[in-house]
Amino acid sequence: MTIIVEDSEIVVPGDLLADGNYKFGEGIVKRGNNFYSSLVGVFIIRNEFLQVRPLKGRYFPNVGDTVIGFIEDTNLTSWIVNIRGPYSGILLASNASRRRFDPIRHDARKIFDVGDVIKAEIISFDRTRDPQLATKYPRLGKLEGGRILETNPHHIPRIIGKQGSMISMIKQLTNSNIMVAKNGRIWIKANNIHDEERVVEAINQISREAHVSGLTDRISELLNTNKN
Repeated sequence: MTIIVEDSEIVVPGDLLADGNYKFGEGIVKRGNNFYSSLVGVFIIRNEFLQVRPLKGRYFPNVGDTVIGFIEDTNLTSWIVNIRGPYSGILLASNASRRRFDPIRHDARKIFDVGDVIKAEIISFDRTRDPQLATKYPRLGKLEGGRILETNPHHIPRIIGKQGSMISMIKQLTNSNIMVAKNGRIWIKANNIHDEERVVEAINQISREAHVSGLTDRISELLNTNKN
């Protein structure tokens, strides 16, 4: 069993990805013991399961995904959240906070209100009901200030980079706080407008050139050139 292409590498139709005995999903065709890409996308291998995620397309929810959503409506004990997909996310009060919620004594709008931006995790989804969200875990919840940038969800692995290398470099060179979510939304909070625009320019270039090699060096050059 041999992996020919590295994890998170951009591939095109006909690229040989691996040979041997693997399970495989979308974006892959098998001929004999060889596995080939059937589309332009990002090669992913997880526990001997192969797939190619297309570079174009809308976000489709998966359990465990971290998403950035907009509160669209509030009810007595829940919120409806736009997660930029074919389904709205549902956040129950019991999953919003570790504190006990009493709808008689507590007002859900005091926790999240329409227009709020939140970072949440998808905790259940089976296509028979809308994705269920949670914000009660560490590093989740309401995002204050900052700016939201939307990009192709399938470019997110390229924006993050191998072991987080690309996004770490952008954070360091712009001295910015950046959160990248699986649904293609990116929250950016910089010390000033100039650095914020530098982050946006870098991410937009990654999205345009996601299929091109040597991208890390070009993004580094871009950010070092427009420091001032």
